[in-house]
Amino acid sequence: MKLVIATPSPFARKVRVVLREKEIDFEEIIDVPWNRDTICTNFNPLGKIPVLLQEGKEPLFDSSIIVQHIEFMKKMPAMYPVSQKDAMLARVIETTADGICDALVLISLENTRKETLRSKDWTERQCAKIYNGIEYLSNKLGNKIYFVGEIFTIADVAVFSCLEYLDLRFSYFEWRRKHPNLENYWQKHKNRRSFSETRPVAQVIEPLNN
Repeated sequence: MKLVIATPSPFARKVRVVLREKEIDFEEIIDVPWNRDTICTNFNPLGKIPVLLQEGKEPLFDSSIIVQHIEFMKKMPAMYPVSQKDAMLARVIETTADGICDALVLISLENTRKETLRSKDWTERQCAKIYNGIEYLSNKLGNKIYFVGEIFTIADVAVFSCLEYLDLRFSYFEWRRKHPNLENYWQKHKNRRSFSETRPVAQVIEPLNN
């Protein structure tokens, strides 16, 4: 089993973390999906990572779909709570974290454009999504150890990946200072093996021509 990833990607990281949590062996193939020489489009018509490759099977893409597939492959440890209420909450938190990351990616790409072509209004709109999303996550966490119930779930995987992506790309958002409960949360989980082995690493992206 192989997983096509980009090393800074919080979406690829979600899958990498889940595979480690479930102790499933796999090979990582590093790609830069924004560059012209990407291999990603060979497997995903949308040109996005991560992509899961399994011999004799259709490639799977979209991190949430891949995680659900992995959950079918090996149920324990479960990434989704048993109760419907908690499972839906975990998915909402995952979706919020993913949405924040989407906005971060859009800002990152906008910043690769020539300065005269960058849209301040567009960037500010993405920033609002990030600020609002982080505020929502902070409120949902409160003083708890985990986001949903008393177990580690996909919500924790997604949020932790999101927070460290913020550190990598946009440290000026200062989420630690503004939301000390999220800082405490990060401190409690930063040494978890599946997190420490998947720290995001920046890649060089080809600049956009327009």
